[in-house]
Amino acid sequence: MLLPLPSRLPTVAVLAYEGMAPFELGCVVEVFGLPRPELDVPWYDLRVCAETTEPMRAVGGFTVRAEHGLDTLAQAETVIVPGVADVHGETSPGLVEALLAAHRNGARLVSICSGAFALAATGLLDGRPATTHWRYAELLQRRFPQVEVHPDVLYVDHGDVLTSAGSAAGLDLLIHLVRKDHGATVANAVARRLVVPPHREGGQAQFIQAAVTPIAADDGVARAMAWALEHLTTTITVAELARKAHMAERTFLRRFKQQTGTSPLRWVVSQRVAAALPLLERGGVPVEEVGAAVGFDSPVTFRHHFGRLMRTSPSAYRRAFG
Repeated sequence: MLLPLPSRLPTVAVLAYEGMAPFELGCVVEVFGLPRPELDVPWYDLRVCAETTEPMRAVGGFTVRAEHGLDTLAQAETVIVPGVADVHGETSPGLVEALLAAHRNGARLVSICSGAFALAATGLLDGRPATTHWRYAELLQRRFPQVEVHPDVLYVDHGDVLTSAGSAAGLDLLIHLVRKDHGATVANAVARRLVVPPHREGGQAQFIQAAVTPIAADDGVARAMAWALEHLTTTITVAELARKAHMAERTFLRRFKQQTGTSPLRWVVSQRVAAALPLLERGGVPVEEVGAAVGFDSPVTFRHHFGRLMRTSPSAYRRAFG
């Protein structure tokens, strides 16, 4: 068995490869590579690894040279494959063996987008649910029929092997890893630094062939959302949100749906659930009272919405992350 890398910090290895798109690699570097002394927790030791020591061309007209090889990847505690160069091609035997060696050594293997093809090539996804970008889901299922491909989720976590959907869904999974390692409070802080939600509702089906509309800082919808976040414990209605946005209700509903992909009240529910996570983690408030503390009108309603969004119960979440 390979010995762990000499580091007092949790080691994360991310694969770089010829022809890679830089976004997914950049997400990994942003989450695990930046020092975060303000969080006062031991952060990560990130190693960028590759099969070659030569410069590798990336999409966009620049090159990348990795400082570490597959031997380093095989010894890391977390291994992230942010994609593959060709979803129709074969994963190299050297990479397959390095991934299997890392898994035997106790590492968790993580894929973003088309990186699921590399994990599938190891056989570790056989008989398990997994996901990838919705464009590649049918191909992944055809090439690896033993894998149970779920094209409508943002990520799948088996503990030792985790897969995520396309591109930005990788951020959802990376923040999920931080949440598993350090709890909801730290994960929420990282999400705020990234200006992304700590937990997104729904799956990637809502993004299939859908345009993403940015929300301007002076937009009425943004004003209403900011007001709602400051008043989660009060009764929030569509009429009130529309007034804060200075819009008619029908106009507000249409604009909100266009800019967020969901309805105002579903969004409010998701924000209340997100606000409940640090309360559950800290353990100072009884589970029965957490829902009321974030604006739910009854424990039953809180458990229902929490289970729908988090796929677990508040009590189980507290046991897992407390």
